[in-house]
Amino acid sequence: MSRAVEESNRAMLRARDAMDRAYAEPLDVPALARIAHLSEAHFIRTFRATFGETPHRYLQRRRVERAMYLLTQTGRDVTDICFAVGFSSLGTFSRTFRQIVGESPTEYRRRTVPVGVPGCFVKAWMRPSSFG
Repeated sequence: MSRAVEESNRAMLRARDAMDRAYAEPLDVPALARIAHLSEAHFIRTFRATFGETPHRYLQRRRVERAMYLLTQTGRDVTDICFAVGFSSLGTFSRTFRQIVGESPTEYRRRTVPVGVPGCFVKAWMRPSSFG
């Protein structure tokens, strides 16, 4: 692997790590591009080439993953979870959740029962695919 590719991968990992840490905060492409030290357009293209999805879609999926956990492991209502994971609109949250998971947050909660297995197994098994 060339040094340039290695540096590019590190820059993308820094930006993705920032999204993983601060998924509930308002994040935008200009801020993420600054973390990666790239222009906005180049950042979006490179992120997609590296991870197979746009930064926006990755962030949405991370937020939905966290919401899936909160729906099954807490008694918080759907609206509270929506805002806790970084969405600013219940409608956008519900639509995005359905696109990624295939059912509404309420249907998901009703269907899913908390399981007594290690969290790492649950995360791997329940992780929504970005190729759906």
